[in-house]
Amino acid sequence: MQRYYDCPQILREFLVYHETIKGQSPRTISEYYLDLRMFLRFIKLMRCEMPMSTILDDIPIKDIDIRFIESITTTDIFDFLSYLAHDRNPDPEAAVPEYGISPAARARKLSAVKSFFKYLTVRTKQLQENPAADIEYPKLRKSLPKYLTMDQAAALLKSVEGPNQVRDYAILMIFLNCGIRRSELVGLNLTDVYEDRLRVIGKGNKERFVYFGTPCRKAIDAYLAQRNKMILSDNKALFGSRNGNRISVTAVHRLVEKALKQAGLDATQFSAHKLRHTAATMMLSGGVDVKTVQEVLGHENLNTTQIYTHIENTELKIAAEANPLSKLDFSGK
Repeated sequence: MQRYYDCPQILREFLVYHETIKGQSPRTISEYYLDLRMFLRFIKLMRCEMPMSTILDDIPIKDIDIRFIESITTTDIFDFLSYLAHDRNPDPEAAVPEYGISPAARARKLSAVKSFFKYLTVRTKQLQENPAADIEYPKLRKSLPKYLTMDQAAALLKSVEGPNQVRDYAILMIFLNCGIRRSELVGLNLTDVYEDRLRVIGKGNKERFVYFGTPCRKAIDAYLAQRNKMILSDNKALFGSRNGNRISVTAVHRLVEKALKQAGLDATQFSAHKLRHTAATMMLSGGVDVKTVQEVLGHENLNTTQIYTHIENTELKIAAEANPLSKLDFSGK
């Protein structure tokens, strides 16, 4: 936690709790830190009657204590959300500044604020009342996730070529068969590969097993024949990079983007995460129940998985309308 030197002690303790007790990922901890630092700076700006020219990112907050936090009201939090919606400039260096951030970004920051006050009221009981408890999240526009069709997925796999062809093919097969996240793939070790399944460490360090079929097994075996001849800086890693390190999330992004372009697919519309969507959609299309798909994907909430059922319903509707009999009208008979 040395990197959070500019935090007040009360925020540092919150971050330590989520890192060590809750087992949250470094990325989640970093987002909590940035979002709550912005929130506390905004509240301090409103309270301390600073000049209007004061730059929010320059406001020190290390002196904030529990008494200051206790004085924060629900109205203060609404003011912060209003600032994010109308006044926050996400890119100060842009030639033409645009003010206000998206509902999804505001929801993430509100989630951090809610977690902070829940920690102070429920976990540590430093506060009696939670001013964020009843605040609703910004309404988000729901959209169906993009995914590859069966033909597109086949074209993607056929397109793989180059010096890392065997490795890249195995990675794409795992994405399309197992639906794991990029970060989960990067974290795979040699010892995580079993005869018919992978041991995956997901969000919150939760462990799960994901099974794969024979084609995926063959792709992994072909790669392992090469991997066993490699020496990496982290020799436990399943997938290595050309510089001898564990493969990175960025490298995975690039290899997926390269394969998409080689397959003639729009790399701006698809990504490694869209391959996860593809795997989920194909599972449901194949008759797998949504609860099982939830377990495969490592979703904590079933609602997160159920969005794929809407995709499946849409495909069923298209299939029904494509039936020639659907165009016949017997109503006048």
